[in-house]
Parts: sequence; C-alpha cells; structure tokens
Amino acid sequence: MTRSHTGRTIAGVIAVGVATALAITGCSPNTSSSSSSSNKTLVVDQSFDLKTSDPGRAFELTGSIVDRALYETLLTFKGSDVTKPVPQLATYKESSDNKTLTLTLDGKHKFSDGTTVTADDVVFSLKRVQGLKGNPSFLLDGVTVNKVDDKTVTLTSATPNPALPFILPNPSLGILNSALVKKNGGAEDDTDKAEAFLNKTSAGSGPYELESYNVNTKVVFKLNPHYVGTAPAYGRVVLENVAGPTQKINVQAGSSQVALDLNSDQVQGLDSGSTKVIKGVSPYVIYTWYNQNPTVGAGVTNKAQFLTAVRHGIDYSKILSIAGAGSTQPGGMVPSMFLGALSSDPSNTFDAAAAKTALAASGYAGQPVKFSYPNDITVNGLQMQTLAEAIQAQLKDIGITITLAPSPISTFLDAYRAGKLQSGIMYWGPDFPDPSDYLVFNPGESLGLRAGWAKGADPAVTTLADAAASAVGSADRTKAYQAWQTQANATGPFLPVVQPGQYVVTATSIKQLLLNPVWTVDLAEIK
Repeated sequence: MTRSHTGRTIAGVIAVGVATALAITGCSPNTSSSSSSSNKTLVVDQSFDLKTSDPGRAFELTGSIVDRALYETLLTFKGSDVTKPVPQLATYKESSDNKTLTLTLDGKHKFSDGTTVTADDVVFSLKRVQGLKGNPSFLLDGVTVNKVDDKTVTLTSATPNPALPFILPNPSLGILNSALVKKNGGAEDDTDKAEAFLNKTSAGSGPYELESYNVNTKVVFKLNPHYVGTAPAYGRVVLENVAGPTQKINVQAGSSQVALDLNSDQVQGLDSGSTKVIKGVSPYVIYTWYNQNPTVGAGVTNKAQFLTAVRHGIDYSKILSIAGAGSTQPGGMVPSMFLGALSSDPSNTFDAAAAKTALAASGYAGQPVKFSYPNDITVNGLQMQTLAEAIQAQLKDIGITITLAPSPISTFLDAYRAGKLQSGIMYWGPDFPDPSDYLVFNPGESLGLRAGWAKGADPAVTTLADAAASAVGSADRTKAYQAWQTQANATGPFLPVVQPGQYVVTATSIKQLLLNPVWTVDLAEIK
C-alpha cells in the first residue's frame, strides 16, 4: 500500500509507537565482532507488508524496519523526540529563508565493503529516489540536490521547506554505496535495475547486512563489520512474518523475543512471568469524515450544523474504552506526539444537548446517512467495524440514522479517492513526523477532495494552512499549526476520533526496545 491510501499504510495489525528511550547514533569504535554480540540471535515477529528492501522503492512499514537496519540516513531522531532531527551521517544547517539545507558529512562512516560514504553517494541516492518515481519519491518533491565537495551537499527548494530536516530520517532516504549499486544496474532514473540486487545484497553503512531475504517468510540480518556506530547487542536478527495470534504463542513459548502486532485483548495476562508489555500511543489517527459536495452529501452531511451535531454527538470517552489502554483522543489531525499537536479542542467534545440543538438547526429530517469503511483492515488491533458500530449507536441517541456500508479496502479506496462516499471512518499514518504532512486535509488538497471539500470552500482554513506552511521556527510553527487545526475542527468535514493504544510484548530478557513512529523499531537498538 502507498501514501495515496493513508500516508504510511498498513496490512493487517500494526504496532507503531514512540521511542521510550534514547537512540544512540554516535561514531564510537565498532565492537560488533565481540563474542558478547556476535553469538546472540534476536527473533522479532511482525505481520509483514514487505515488498522490497530497495530504499528507493520501499514505503511500507516492514520495509522501513528492514532498511533502518541496513542503511544510514543523513539525519535521524533521538529517542522519542521526533520534533528535532539530529545528525547521523551528516550535520546540517538551514538557510534563514528555509530554502537551502547544507549537509556536511563527517567522513567517518563506511559501507559494508569498507569504502567511505561520500557526497557522491548522497547525491546518487537522493536523485535515485526522485528518478525512480516510486512511492517515496514525493518526499523530495521540488528539491534540487547538488554536490559542493566530497563532504558537502546542498538541498534547495524553490519555496520554504522547513519540513525537510524531518523528512530526511525516513529509511527510504537511506544512503547507498553508489559505485556498487551502479555496477549492479543502478541509475538515477527509471532505467534503474538494481532492485533485485538490493533484495539480496545490502549496500549500506547501517549496523547490519542482509544474510537472507524473503518477502513472505523472514528477513535475516548479520553484522556489518565496518559499522562505526555503537555495536548492536545481537549479532544476528531474524525478522519473521507471523500473524498476531501466533506471535502471542511464540513470545510466550520463548521461540521469539519480540511480538510487534498484538492488540489490547491479546496482551492480557502477558505483563508478568516470562513476558512484559510495552503500552503507548500510536501515531495513527482514526477519523470520520462527512462529504461537503451537496450532491454526494445529499443536503445532509454538507450542512455546517449537521457537522456540529456529529462532533458533539460522539462520546469520545466510550470510544477510548473500546480502543483500550494507551489510546487517546487527538485534539486535531496532527498526532499527539508531533510538533503542532492540539491537546484538546472544545469543538470535539461530547455534549448530547448541544448535538440535538445543532441537529434541529441543520434541517435534518431523519434520512439515512451512509457510513463507509474498510472491513478487512485493523489499526493497532482495532477493527473499523467495531468503531463504526459504536459511532452508529451513539449518533442514533441524538437522532441521526447511520447506515453502515462495509467493503474490502480495495473496493473502498476507489470510491473514497473519487470523493463518492457520503461519510465514513478511516485512518492516516505519518509519512514523516512533521505537521506539514497533514495539510493534505485542506480544501482542494488530496484528502480534502475525498470529502468533497473543494478548493476555496473554506477560505479561513486555507489562510491558516498557508500561514502554517510558511511559518519558520518551532514556536511559530507550533502556534500556526494549532490555529489551523482549531479552525478546521470548527468548520471542516474531518473529525479526529482516536489514536489507538499500541502494544508490544517482549521477553523479560529484553531490557531496551525503542519504538519510533517513522521506522517502528530500530533492530540495532534492542538490548
């Protein structure tokens, strides 16, 4: 699945979370050959959505886990703080107008064949992502990549691009050994034929190399002898494709040490004995929408007072109880852990009396409202069917008749993308941890159009969105994105309902497991 679906999308049950400890990326001497690490094997169970380990083509969650282990990026994030990019391969400096990013390599990092990472490798890798025109290519839209010298590269945008440092840690922007990849079919455009090579032989400077690779069963990693960062605790890692119920059995039996895809019911009783449970909040935002096109909305969902009634008619506390421990109600579309997030908003509060008053003012006469959703997708173990049924019952209490319309994701997406659905429930996952990723929910933008919210339909929201996009500096950006979300909550068709709880089960032998909303887990940081 691709960004055109929901941002970073999922197949089956996904566990994504925020780091709970610091991610170390320094350049201390590598001690990975020591017996303390090289003789230990780590087994991690996950429900795969893996298509390729080629960074320029990979944009699925499992692909990000794999590429994070094999490749280093120019910048990274430290622990749970995704509001501040930090150096990995390079330091960076932004121009005062946020149009130019200058990256300076430290010259210490080496690929798995022992050659040094240079500016040529950076330029090739980033231009290749652009030229392949694959799922990750949008990350560098409008960016010009230039080599200054062997250690310096500039990234230039025609308009201010303060999100760029937050985009560069994405594993799809991992830096490749350009000489090696070119020898094996690599190119900076769609003539590239290096994918097959990169699916069997990694070409990065990350902590691990590929030992074996199968998109359906498992990926096995071995140590990169030339990695200059902190040595991983495990010399060999097996990432295997396992369904949630079997993951529970495996981690209980000790045949795996980590289960990434268990839901709140499956983790019951696992926080004792030989296993422990990590609970957190997913960066996935589950939202409902109501079509603003008068034809599709049938003169109902496109009415402002109807939207107000829905916003006050949903009992968010009951939704949270369904979602389970660790879940939260997002204040807006930007997830709670990202810069610019709202902690709460009066527009999205349960008030049955206010809901009924607004509904009466809307002219609604009891006609059924079709509520669509994919019935073969779960988000952190949450079924769309369960949430849809709860919302149906809650809105019935204030006088709204909801007709549930489930369908397979493939069928649902065609109609949703075309803006043909009257209302429904869906989710959005981050492509990168910056609030600018959520501007697609504006009038005339890709997600806005799915809800029939045409360009120019809400000038107040558009004006605030433009101000947010051009804001510079963390404080100003935070204030601008919060103002935009507050206005969108007041007048827009999207209603953020819940960020699910996120659950990971590990053996008690695991002392540190870092989770991150971009790459889920850094295998090299598990201890």
